[in-house]
Amino acid sequence: MVELVQQHPSGGYILEELRVGMAAEKIIKATEERIRRFAEASDDFNPVHLDEAFAAKTAYRGRIAHGLLSASFGSAVVGTILPGAGSIYVSQTLKFHLPVRVDDTVVIRITVVEVEQEQARVRLNCEGFVDGKLIMDGIAVVRVPRRRKPSAR
Repeated sequence: MVELVQQHPSGGYILEELRVGMAAEKIIKATEERIRRFAEASDDFNPVHLDEAFAAKTAYRGRIAHGLLSASFGSAVVGTILPGAGSIYVSQTLKFHLPVRVDDTVVIRITVVEVEQEQARVRLNCEGFVDGKLIMDGIAVVRVPRRRKPSAR
């Protein structure tokens, strides 16, 4: 059973609060500005992402967002909602099924599939959808804090 959760009041869940089936979603638009900024941040100026005339001649028949930009939307959920603040990526597998186009709205869903108490890690199913169609999926392994830092007084 999937239990959709919101951001923890502290900013992040600790290991003992995580259960298989917990899930979080975030909706993010792949805007022109995001694509341009990602090209600048990653130094990936492939014209399939930035040049409509070039991209129109490709198999995609138009510009598409960087695959890793779409994947980074999953990182936004992991880092801010589930598990949230304090979590650290250990690994991520990815499979891309469909391209994300300029101005597509991507729904990212992250679901806890395993809690590893000894290693203080969780395995997360990561999925992205556009118009209800799966565009990417994979499994993330994320290290999670065992306790919260005491508040500064």
